[in-house]
Amino acid sequence: MSKILIIEDEEAIADLEKDYLELSDFEVDTCNNGEDGLKMALSKDYALVVLDLMLPGMDGFEICKNIREKKDIPILMVSAKKDDIDKIRGLGLGADDYMTKPFSPSELVARVKAHLARYERLVGNSNKPQNDIVEIRGIRIDKTARRVYVDGEEKTFTTKEFDLLTFLAEHPNHVFTKEELFREIWDMDSIGDIATVTVHIKKIREKIEKDSAKPQYIETIWGVGYRFKI
Repeated sequence: MSKILIIEDEEAIADLEKDYLELSDFEVDTCNNGEDGLKMALSKDYALVVLDLMLPGMDGFEICKNIREKKDIPILMVSAKKDDIDKIRGLGLGADDYMTKPFSPSELVARVKAHLARYERLVGNSNKPQNDIVEIRGIRIDKTARRVYVDGEEKTFTTKEFDLLTFLAEHPNHVFTKEELFREIWDMDSIGDIATVTVHIKKIREKIEKDSAKPQYIETIWGVGYRFKI
């Protein structure tokens, strides 16, 4: 049974989210403040964290940053704030997804299941006897070990950054819309969350391009989407 941590200061919301997740056979812990939530996230073996943005003691941004430095588990950030800048900042710090309140508990459950299913498939890939490698023009992607090297230097990627880079590199010269990339990497329809793809492309370029303003690998096709050039 997968164990979920909900860090949410509004007890009524946390209890509702917990009830729906437990009905879907998840084991759920809740915490209503940032500092204790971070301690729980780092000290226990959770499969996924549902993280509210506005918390007493320590905000969701700081918690996300600290978790991501030590663990590679999925982080689902939620907030009543609708500003894109908060979404962009949260995703930039390593959150895997961002939901804006109010949302239906069933949507939360669906997203939790989607992220866990993808994460479990990725972890399972590490049992392959031989490493699966993708190499293009100085970029070496070790799919088995989930490591990326640019001109021999290893670069650190979040789960979704790695997935997105690998998918594009495995389909060179193919133009994908942002909606297609979101469905492929996040296992769900975009529902307007186009900023998720944009932010991840920006972070990937910062790590693989010599000049991210003039990308040589991931090209923007204006009005359409992105493609990986070979």
